[in-house]
Amino acid sequence: MSKHSKNLTPVKLFFGLLARDESVLCDVTERLTRYFSPIAHATKPFLSQQSDYYEEEMGQYLLRQWVALEKPVLMGELDGIKIHTNRLEKLWVDDSGARQVNIDPGYVSLAKVVLASTKDFSHRIYVGNGIYEEVTLHYQRASDRFEPWPWTYPDYCTAEANDFFMNVRRDLSATQTER
Repeated sequence: MSKHSKNLTPVKLFFGLLARDESVLCDVTERLTRYFSPIAHATKPFLSQQSDYYEEEMGQYLLRQWVALEKPVLMGELDGIKIHTNRLEKLWVDDSGARQVNIDPGYVSLAKVVLASTKDFSHRIYVGNGIYEEVTLHYQRASDRFEPWPWTYPDYCTAEANDFFMNVRRDLSATQTER
């Protein structure tokens, strides 16, 4: 732990998963729980119909799933987690070298949902080690929900996504008030 990390509030780690089939999602979530911690919240896999971004590499009809883990992490750990998940993705490639799964780590705080990426863009901040972070959703007290920004991925703008992230937020809020 760095000398600065003691000042960071714990957050809930989650993974946005996209895969060709459910068996890959099962294998990936099993690996993530072995490495990080047990699952606290998970959506059932569902057909991702919000974007064709991964279609060329991974094919059509990809399944989307979000999983959040029990053990909190510190905000400053997300870049290392992204580097780990990039390596993990390489375990699931087909004969042509195409990924069968995309693993996007992020965290939920009481105020926001943050995603890690290896791609720079105008709304992303470089945090080191080739990793950028973006605030994907922000919590609005008036509506008691997470709201998107103009750059938020379409999958993260759905009712399913908001339900998932609000459940994770409630869990985090309960653990922070217990201290």
